Amino acid sequence: MEDRVERAGLRVARVLADFIETAALPATGLAARPFWEGFSALLHDLAPRNRALLARRAQLQGRIDDWHIAHTGEPHDAEDYHTFLTEIGYLLPEGPACTIDPPPADPEIAALAGPQLVVPITNARFALNAANARWGSLYDALYGTDAPGTPPPAGPYDPARGQRVAAWARAHLDATAPLAGASWSDVTDLSVADGALSILTPDAAAALADPAQFAGWRAGPPGTLCLLLRVNALLVEIVIDRASVPGRADPAGIADIRVEAALSAIMDCEDSVACVDAADKVAAYANWLGLMQGTLTETFVKHGVTMTRHLAPATLAYHRAGGGTLAIRGRALMLVRNVGLLMTTPAILDRDGAELPEGLMDAMVTALCALHDLGRPGGPVNSPAGAIYVVKPKLHGPEETAFAVQTFDRVEAVLGLPPNTIRIGLMDEERRTSANLTECIRAARARLCFINTGFLDRTGDEIHTSMEAGPLLPKGEMTSATWLLAYEDRNVDAGLACGLAGRAQIGKGMWAAPDRMADMLARKIAHPMAGASCAWVPSPTAAVLHATHYHRVDVAARQAALAGQGPRAGLD
Repeated sequence: MEDRVERAGLRVARVLADFIETAALPATGLAARPFWEGFSALLHDLAPRNRALLARRAQLQGRIDDWHIAHTGEPHDAEDYHTFLTEIGYLLPEGPACTIDPPPADPEIAALAGPQLVVPITNARFALNAANARWGSLYDALYGTDAPGTPPPAGPYDPARGQRVAAWARAHLDATAPLAGASWSDVTDLSVADGALSILTPDAAAALADPAQFAGWRAGPPGTLCLLLRVNALLVEIVIDRASVPGRADPAGIADIRVEAALSAIMDCEDSVACVDAADKVAAYANWLGLMQGTLTETFVKHGVTMTRHLAPATLAYHRAGGGTLAIRGRALMLVRNVGLLMTTPAILDRDGAELPEGLMDAMVTALCALHDLGRPGGPVNSPAGAIYVVKPKLHGPEETAFAVQTFDRVEAVLGLPPNTIRIGLMDEERRTSANLTECIRAARARLCFINTGFLDRTGDEIHTSMEAGPLLPKGEMTSATWLLAYEDRNVDAGLACGLAGRAQIGKGMWAAPDRMADMLARKIAHPMAGASCAWVPSPTAAVLHATHYHRVDVAARQAALAGQGPRAGLD
């Protein structure tokens, strides 16, 4: 039995009430009593609507099941099926494409294209790794995985593999930051003179084919230098250190190439965690609060050594090419994923003793924790634009999307936030959302920060929705099924038609094989080529390798080209 306390007509698990009152509320300017009164009103007002939407889901699914059963043994009539789905309100009338109009977002959402990490918020070490994965070593990612074509060796450093890694990296620079009349493999010296990049080869001086790609530099200990290049708006750092093992073997003393990798990271309260009771939820919320405050740490033992992990610096300082200073981001922009409508929680009971929707609790408490970033002296660190980014999963269609908007309206009122501070990441992973995507976007147009496809959830919902239709394709064959390819293309098309380019992310799903980085390098470039400005990766290492795809593909140019083609896939 939970130890509970009464708060404004709610029966709240004491561990949750204590967390809110002693950790989350202090320093926000909010008093406990009005907070609980507002929270209680929100829960009691919106929980019945939440239950009604779930009942509507069940009603629609029952009608679909009955239709398939009634047509058992008959050839599938697609036109009749489409008409039926329209008659029952599963398919809604689609209006013309809208243009989203949220307040200005952070560059990681609106302007930059790159990898996105998803990690369980209950694991502090993973959460810190993700937040710190804005920058990562390309040399380490290549050396320690099968990305070069062979598995990493066991034992001490292998100089031959190190040479292969360096050669791969230099070839990548040739492709993405080429030199005029020379190759990066020819370079023997790199330096900065009078704010300009100096490049030497055995025969002559060289230069970047596009001098504007040199962004800046910073000097480290004697004999070390870090040079910044800009490739498709992402930064690449060339580290010069002739005293290091890799640097001694390199003609130019290049010890590493570090890349801007995970531009954003989703701290997940949903799919990747198992939060059963109030104590579990408090563990999740406490980690999110620590990230928003900048105080989260984790101590652990690795290879027999006790280590403490903490957040990387929020900004890194460089000299700007041509003069002045350059401050760049040191951490991933952090989003938080709430649970969907289906889950209830024993952490808070209503005035009648019933469990309440967990998604409503997530909305309030995760936003409350994010106030610590928005109200930081000197301005927000996670979101300089002053936004809270909440990923909302498993919404079934425009009505549920509108309900999420209504929920955030109420949360902002309780917390005293300006309208549309909370932005919605709309997961396009349920068939009714896919089929009505433009109307879902319209419902969230003032808050939208991304749309994102997902293979496992989307195919899972297809199986669930069509269970009575008969056998479905094996999972492996679904990846190339006509309907799934149409879903992926239609998602991008709808996003571009609704003006997401330059305002919000268009995302693609997870690479779910973290040990197969060679395959990922060969295949995941399809995501930026498809016009996706972000795609999910399972680890910081994968983020580093996937970042090389965004060096090779100008996503903004791809989106412009795709928008000019018009829709590629129809609903049918």
